[in-house]
Amino acid sequence: MNQYNCLPQDGVFWGEHILQSTVARLGDYGIHRAITFTVEPLAKLYDTYVRPNVKLGVGTFTDLPAHAPDMAVLKGLDACTNAGAESIIALGGGSVLDAAKAVSHLHHEKTGRFLPIAALPTTLSGSEFSHYFGITETDGAQKFKRSYAVRETVPKVVVIDPVLVLDTPRALLLSSAIKGMDHAVEGMRKVTGEHPHAVMAASGVARFLRVLEKWPKAMQTREAIDEGLVTANDLLQLQLAAWQCYFSPASVIYGLSHRIGHILGGTFGLPHSATSCITLGPVIRACAAFYGDKLEVFAERPGDKRAAVDLADRITGVVKSLGLPDRVSAFDLDRARLPEVATLLKKNYPNEVADLGTNATAKLDSLLESLW
Repeated sequence: MNQYNCLPQDGVFWGEHILQSTVARLGDYGIHRAITFTVEPLAKLYDTYVRPNVKLGVGTFTDLPAHAPDMAVLKGLDACTNAGAESIIALGGGSVLDAAKAVSHLHHEKTGRFLPIAALPTTLSGSEFSHYFGITETDGAQKFKRSYAVRETVPKVVVIDPVLVLDTPRALLLSSAIKGMDHAVEGMRKVTGEHPHAVMAASGVARFLRVLEKWPKAMQTREAIDEGLVTANDLLQLQLAAWQCYFSPASVIYGLSHRIGHILGGTFGLPHSATSCITLGPVIRACAAFYGDKLEVFAERPGDKRAAVDLADRITGVVKSLGLPDRVSAFDLDRARLPEVATLLKKNYPNEVADLGTNATAKLDSLLESLW
């Protein structure tokens, strides 16, 4: 039996030049006495487009490191309590969104009330459409990014405007698009080709690739727009692709590429989106038998039996053409620690490791070596 599970999301607004007017209307959706979660590099964006239009805002909280470490989440909760915040505006990428969701969840545990969230995403992973978030636990012998799924934490309102991603650093913006495609592909683990996720994900991946395959090399987005190589509509298409790829998060369960990313990111500190650049193509190839014909939804030609290989090749090609990192060795992680990565995966994510098929644990070791 197919089933589509809905999240309690009230509105998604998209288009060019809509950010200011939509922020001014957030009160219509229960976003009152909002504290803004963001990071220092986004101060100009906040001061120009958000702060002047927030009605009855109660300040900002910016101590938000990558991967939402537990101590930062607790500080965020204290900031909300001290400011008397009744909601959160999350201006930023996946780590900011994770922190906002985590704080909303902990606020409910403490007071019995979730803090509604309005999301203003500056990357393309699609976290603003989901109820998933991670908190990196730092009090043990080894850091570990623990995953949560709390449907009441999904942002009530999402605002999509190209200005939000215009000045996002190139590597972060483009690698987050690969993370967005990771959601589309691995979302096929537990659904059929007729499921709404499959339909939307296929459209989202195609939309992503149409724009990314023409993207200029080694040029920041604003410069590319000034040169006429990229348009504001291209940025909007990427943002809409992220939405389509993550259209049904309550109906899907993600796989090995995501889980490797959680370990490489949460425990070993690799940038969250960059992990999908390293893992997605190789994991598609390694787990092709598990997915069977499901990945044909992404094929350019209906019924293409090489769909998995072709998709992996196309994604890997885009990663290379964009100059994004495609090996773990691009980061400060000693190769001798790969067995630790494997051990954490086998211990915490045995179902996803099993997607590799017969002799999965040995195949995992080989896969991680190939990613180096």
